[in-house]
Amino acid sequence: MELIFNLKGISDIASRVIQFAPSKTLAFHGEMGTGKTTLIKAIVKELGGKGSTSSPTFGIVNEYVDENGKLLAYHFDFFRLNNASEALDMGLEDYLYSGAWILMEWPEKIAGLLPLDTTDVFLEVVDADTRRFRIELNG
Repeated sequence: MELIFNLKGISDIASRVIQFAPSKTLAFHGEMGTGKTTLIKAIVKELGGKGSTSSPTFGIVNEYVDENGKLLAYHFDFFRLNNASEALDMGLEDYLYSGAWILMEWPEKIAGLLPLDTTDVFLEVVDADTRRFRIELNG
Protein backbone atom coordinates (compact mmCIF):
# COMPACT_ATOMS: atom_id res chain seq x y z
CA MET A 1 0.00 0.00 0.00
CA GLU A 2 1.34 3.46 -0.89
CA LEU A 3 -0.23 6.79 0.09
CA ILE A 4 0.61 10.47 0.06
CA PHE A 5 -0.65 12.22 3.19
CA ASN A 6 -0.60 15.54 4.98
CA LEU A 7 0.75 15.47 8.53
CA LYS A 8 -2.63 16.73 9.76
CA GLY A 9 -4.05 13.39 8.62
CA ILE A 10 -1.53 11.25 10.49
CA SER A 11 -4.18 9.61 12.69
CA ASP A 12 -5.86 8.22 9.58
CA ILE A 13 -2.55 6.72 8.43
CA ALA A 14 -1.99 5.28 11.92
CA SER A 15 -5.42 3.67 11.82
CA ARG A 16 -4.66 2.17 8.38
CA VAL A 17 -1.36 0.77 9.62
CA ILE A 18 -3.13 -0.99 12.49
CA GLN A 19 -5.83 -2.28 10.17
CA PHE A 20 -3.69 -3.41 7.24
CA ALA A 21 -0.26 -4.34 8.62
CA PRO A 22 0.32 -8.04 7.97
CA SER A 23 2.13 -8.34 11.32
CA LYS A 24 2.44 -6.50 14.64
CA THR A 25 6.21 -6.10 14.18
CA LEU A 26 6.79 -2.85 12.30
CA ALA A 27 10.13 -1.54 11.06
CA PHE A 28 10.02 2.19 10.26
CA HIS A 29 12.42 3.41 7.57
CA GLY A 30 13.16 6.98 6.60
CA GLU A 31 15.65 9.77 7.01
CA MET A 32 15.65 11.93 10.12
CA GLY A 33 12.72 14.28 10.07
CA THR A 34 10.43 12.16 7.92
CA GLY A 35 7.95 11.62 10.75
CA LYS A 36 8.74 8.11 12.00
CA THR A 37 8.30 9.07 15.66
CA THR A 38 5.22 11.17 14.86
CA LEU A 39 3.58 8.21 13.11
CA ILE A 40 4.51 5.85 15.95
CA LYS A 41 2.97 8.27 18.48
CA ALA A 42 -0.22 8.31 16.40
CA ILE A 43 -0.27 4.48 16.24
CA VAL A 44 0.12 4.21 20.01
CA LYS A 45 -2.72 6.70 20.45
CA GLU A 46 -4.96 4.76 18.01
CA LEU A 47 -4.19 1.55 19.93
CA GLY A 48 -5.49 3.24 23.09
CA GLY A 49 -2.15 4.03 24.67
CA LYS A 50 -2.23 5.85 27.98
CA GLY A 51 0.07 8.74 28.81
CA SER A 52 2.51 10.61 26.65
CA THR A 53 4.67 9.10 23.97
CA SER A 54 8.17 10.14 23.09
CA SER A 55 11.12 8.80 21.18
CA PRO A 56 13.15 6.34 23.25
CA THR A 57 16.41 7.59 21.75
CA PHE A 58 18.28 7.58 25.06
CA GLY A 59 16.47 4.68 26.74
CA ILE A 60 16.33 2.62 23.49
CA VAL A 61 12.84 1.26 24.33
CA ASN A 62 9.56 2.67 25.67
CA GLU A 63 6.66 0.53 26.82
CA TYR A 64 3.05 1.61 26.28
CA VAL A 65 -0.02 0.33 28.09
CA ASP A 66 -3.74 1.04 27.84
CA GLU A 67 -5.89 2.65 30.55
CA ASN A 68 -6.16 -0.73 32.33
CA GLY A 69 -2.42 -1.27 32.36
CA LYS A 70 -2.51 -3.91 29.57
CA LEU A 71 0.64 -3.95 27.47
CA LEU A 72 0.04 -2.55 23.96
CA ALA A 73 3.37 -1.80 22.36
CA TYR A 74 7.11 -1.43 22.60
CA HIS A 75 8.74 1.47 20.75
CA PHE A 76 12.42 1.03 19.93
CA ASP A 77 14.88 3.57 18.60
CA PHE A 78 18.04 1.74 17.56
CA PHE A 79 19.81 4.87 16.27
CA ARG A 80 22.40 4.87 19.07
CA LEU A 81 23.31 1.18 18.88
CA ASN A 82 26.84 0.40 17.84
CA ASN A 83 26.01 -3.16 16.75
CA ALA A 84 23.19 -5.69 16.77
CA SER A 85 24.62 -7.60 19.74
CA GLU A 86 23.67 -4.63 21.95
CA ALA A 87 20.02 -5.29 21.06
CA LEU A 88 20.41 -8.93 22.06
CA ASP A 89 22.05 -7.88 25.32
CA MET A 90 18.98 -5.80 26.20
CA GLY A 91 16.71 -8.81 25.65
CA LEU A 92 15.33 -7.96 22.21
CA GLU A 93 14.11 -11.50 21.57
CA ASP A 94 11.86 -11.37 24.65
CA TYR A 95 10.31 -8.14 23.38
CA LEU A 96 9.85 -9.47 19.84
CA TYR A 97 7.88 -12.48 21.01
CA SER A 98 5.85 -10.72 23.72
CA GLY A 99 2.68 -10.53 21.62
CA ALA A 100 2.70 -6.71 21.82
CA TRP A 101 3.04 -4.37 18.86
CA ILE A 102 6.74 -3.80 18.11
CA LEU A 103 7.46 -0.36 16.61
CA MET A 104 11.09 0.07 15.58
CA GLU A 105 12.98 3.11 14.33
CA TRP A 106 16.33 2.56 12.59
CA PRO A 107 15.74 -1.21 12.16
CA GLU A 108 18.63 -1.43 9.69
CA LYS A 109 20.91 -1.41 12.76
CA ILE A 110 19.55 -4.85 13.70
CA ALA A 111 18.53 -6.15 10.26
CA GLY A 112 19.81 -9.68 10.88
CA LEU A 113 17.70 -10.00 14.03
CA LEU A 114 14.33 -9.02 12.55
CA PRO A 115 11.64 -11.73 12.44
CA LEU A 116 10.65 -12.91 8.97
CA ASP A 117 7.14 -11.50 9.39
CA THR A 118 8.36 -7.94 10.02
CA THR A 119 6.30 -5.30 8.23
CA ASP A 120 8.38 -2.53 6.66
CA VAL A 121 6.99 1.00 6.80
CA PHE A 122 8.71 3.55 4.58
CA LEU A 123 8.33 7.32 4.95
CA GLU A 124 9.65 9.99 2.60
CA VAL A 125 9.36 13.77 2.71
CA VAL A 126 7.38 15.18 -0.22
CA ASP A 127 7.33 18.72 1.18
CA ALA A 128 7.20 20.41 4.61
CA ASP A 129 3.71 19.08 5.42
CA THR A 130 3.38 16.08 3.11
CA ARG A 131 4.81 12.57 3.28
CA ARG A 132 4.83 9.49 1.09
CA PHE A 133 3.96 6.34 3.01
CA ARG A 134 4.51 2.74 1.88
CA ILE A 135 3.98 -0.49 3.79
CA GLU A 136 5.08 -4.01 2.81
CA LEU A 137 5.83 -7.38 4.38
CA ASN A 138 9.58 -7.93 4.78
CA GLY A 139 9.71 -11.71 4.34
